[in-house]
Amino acid sequence: MKKIKILLVLIVALLGFNSCEKDELVFTAKAPGEFAFTNNFLQQYVLTSATSANIGERFTWESQSFEVPVAVNYELQGSVSGDFTDLIVIGSTSGNDQAVTIGKLLSMASDAGLDNDPNTENPNTGDVYFRLRAYSGANAIETLSSVQTLTLFLPEIVDTGGGFAISSWGVVGSGYNDWGGAGPDAQFYTTAAAGVIVSYVNLVDGAIKFREDNTWSGDVGDANLDGILDTDPGNDIAVTAGDYKITIDLNDMSYTIEPFSWGVVGSGYNDWGNAGPDAKFHYDYTTDTFKVGVKLIDGAIKIRPLNTWSGDLGDANLDGILDTDSGNDIAVTAGHYLITMDLKDNSYSIVAAPVWGVVGSGYNNWGADGPDAALTEVQPGVMFGDDITLIDGAIKFRADNTWSGDLGDANGDNILDSDSGNDISVTAGNYVITIDFNDPDGPRYSLLKR
Repeated sequence: MKKIKILLVLIVALLGFNSCEKDELVFTAKAPGEFAFTNNFLQQYVLTSATSANIGERFTWESQSFEVPVAVNYELQGSVSGDFTDLIVIGSTSGNDQAVTIGKLLSMASDAGLDNDPNTENPNTGDVYFRLRAYSGANAIETLSSVQTLTLFLPEIVDTGGGFAISSWGVVGSGYNDWGGAGPDAQFYTTAAAGVIVSYVNLVDGAIKFREDNTWSGDVGDANLDGILDTDPGNDIAVTAGDYKITIDLNDMSYTIEPFSWGVVGSGYNDWGNAGPDAKFHYDYTTDTFKVGVKLIDGAIKIRPLNTWSGDLGDANLDGILDTDSGNDIAVTAGHYLITMDLKDNSYSIVAAPVWGVVGSGYNNWGADGPDAALTEVQPGVMFGDDITLIDGAIKFRADNTWSGDLGDANGDNILDSDSGNDISVTAGNYVITIDFNDPDGPRYSLLKR
């Protein structure tokens, strides 16, 4: 009897041990609540095929815990519809970030029915959607983040208007780039006339010459001040600060330098000129047009030359053709716009578009003392601004005067990034500033101080 009791005790103990062992191997995990991306997002994402290899956005998030001793993995999902019945997996990682290239965004834009062809009825802007799936364990215990919307913008393709190109000639001097020491020469462009080139340039007080390929071999000036370029000694050409159109006829080496600028004026921008200079247009050689990126407020505008009222233009008929008729103010509403003007036929367009600008203690007290210094998209993906006065301090670049997606340069390599500590130190001076989003290494910027 005693042996039977002992046997029964052993059996019960063994069963209890097995039961405990099974309890230790079974985990009951609780999925965390909803979570969100931690990076800042742009108001719009400008997509061009030339920048396909660049990173369009880098999604980041905080680590999630399922309260179980197993690894947590993450899957970034994209959707065109927004309900994720059409989801695509962008990438999977056990880390805390996942990059999406512009090429992938262009593919999603195509799936969404967007294109950059102005001759189709398809829109060139629209939304796509992203979310993050966090999962853990063999049974894929999971949770989903909130959905993030990205607005995509495809700049419309344009007729090159005669196929003008960048010339090998440039403007060099103390009146532009410290004789080449501050940066590359100001560019000339070909024109419809064979052998005739033109440059639209902002100069400072000083002197200039003209040379090819940013080199001193064969530079020319005008020693006799007779309008004919020569290689004589003492041939620097004295200039004063302002905006100019410089034309050279390479057939006979004659040249002209004439004041030239067009700008936006009005209650919708600068109180009809009482609150500061007009928003200046810049030349786009690929379309033979002039463009300006500008932040407008509710009101009206006109377009005028040289910040003066002689020859100002509006649109009395609202037919997209500038005229000098009475009552030709152009009504505008607040927003960021790219305005394009074609002086060959006086046609113009005003299109809502992202406007990149300069912000910082080196310009506008990080936005507290006024809007950012606007840059103009003179060609797809290329932002340009000149005659920008900076003070000692630091700057960054951002779109549409907002802090979503601002860029700086933490590494000091002239490639813009969103890393911490990426303020760009600047010293007081007059600057020409360029950002090229088409650079394969990433958005490359230049600060040419005069």
